[in-house]
Amino acid sequence: MLMQGRGINFMNNQDQISRPAPIVDESSQPFFDAAADAVLLLQRCNLCQAYLWPLREVCTECLSTDLSWAPATGNGSVHSFVIMHRLFHPAFQEDVPYNLTVVELDEGPRVTSIIKGISNEEIRVGMRVSANWHDVNGTPLLHFEAS
Repeated sequence: MLMQGRGINFMNNQDQISRPAPIVDESSQPFFDAAADAVLLLQRCNLCQAYLWPLREVCTECLSTDLSWAPATGNGSVHSFVIMHRLFHPAFQEDVPYNLTVVELDEGPRVTSIIKGISNEEIRVGMRVSANWHDVNGTPLLHFEAS
């Protein structure tokens, strides 16, 4: 049961709402298989060697359709971030406020995720981060940690 208060939904302790998780399909299966082993895979164009994120059918650099999966270092730097104070899903009540961070990977693509392991006040544009994984309903999800 949700209770309203000052524009925020509060969950009673008896409520157990599960967190939403991505639906793994045929095209994303290689990514999630690698994630289960804590490996960050990105699509890579076999023609121009550009790394791609998110999942694409065509290279955004040269328009080639010759794409494959390649491991990435998982290292990058904070490009931008925002601290979210609004609750958008009741399963995330305990996380508010949380960060939503754009990380520019060393390979080039920018990935939107969260940073864990430090307070929101410690996040800075340009800080170095590395990929890590957490489990949501049996699906490994990407997050970053300060490195």
